[in-house]
Amino acid sequence: MFSFNMFDHPMPRTFQNRFSTQYRCYSVSMLAGPNDRSDVEKGGKIIMPPSALDQLSRLNITYPMLFKLTNKNSDRMTHCGVLEFVADEGICYLPHWMMQNLLLEEGGLVQVESVNLMVATYSKFQPQSPDFLDITNPKAVLENALRNFACLTTGDVVAINYNEKIYELRVMETKPDKAVSIIECDMNVDFDAPLGYKEPERCYKAPEEPTDEEGDPNTWTEMDMRFRAFTGSGNRLDGKKKGIEPSPVPIDPSDIKRGIPNYEYKVGRITFIRNSRPLPRKTTEDEDSEFIAFSGINKALLSFDHIVMVLPMVSMLKAHQKN
Repeated sequence: MFSFNMFDHPMPRTFQNRFSTQYRCYSVSMLAGPNDRSDVEKGGKIIMPPSALDQLSRLNITYPMLFKLTNKNSDRMTHCGVLEFVADEGICYLPHWMMQNLLLEEGGLVQVESVNLMVATYSKFQPQSPDFLDITNPKAVLENALRNFACLTTGDVVAINYNEKIYELRVMETKPDKAVSIIECDMNVDFDAPLGYKEPERCYKAPEEPTDEEGDPNTWTEMDMRFRAFTGSGNRLDGKKKGIEPSPVPIDPSDIKRGIPNYEYKVGRITFIRNSRPLPRKTTEDEDSEFIAFSGINKALLSFDHIVMVLPMVSMLKAHQKN
């Protein structure tokens, strides 16, 4: 009787946990369908076939799904995320700027591999045109555009759309690695000087010395005659034009007085200067007629003689009232 143990030599099993395959890549404009997929051009994600989703679901991969794209002919590579799994079998659709970074043409072969990337903490961008400086708040615009990206790779030239204009920015530096994930991260963003940007030259003008013309009173009249209030012509309600001709009074150069600066001015102090009239000179008559308080002659209402005459009359009236 023959017997054997099938578990003495177990068969080796290998669990593949990495996705790697080749696709023919096309730009998003080649994607067939009634819907406009211009949103793919505004980000850093690709469209893959449904078979890729079936294969990825069988693998032990981490989420979110991030991929490394490699063009073996030019030895160029970049990283991206996936947007949808609706492409035809054997085909993937890439944004146009991503195909330019990989030096790929329509229908070229690209190697797609699943990767795990570290979370970004810092990135530095260099605008490829000085027109990027026309944006009022470039950090806010870049932050809004990076919401459609999944990862960044040092050396890539990404394209963002703002106000119906496309701006290209080169990724100069990323930390903590050359390829980082920017999904749900707190990343510091910095900008380098745009390509072709030149600092404006600063011209320092020497203080001008006063000329002889400034001290000439004739030049003062020319300066003051530039604007004079209420010198225009008027209109009458009855329509007549009599007495409405402007008659500006000529200015005598001797009447113009140049202001004298207040050399005692202090910051935070307001000085009100009033033109006071000079007091008239005092004469000898004015000095004699000066006012002296309580210097008049005192007068009584009743004199002593009047009082002597009134007292007998008062006593007679009292006696008459008693009778």
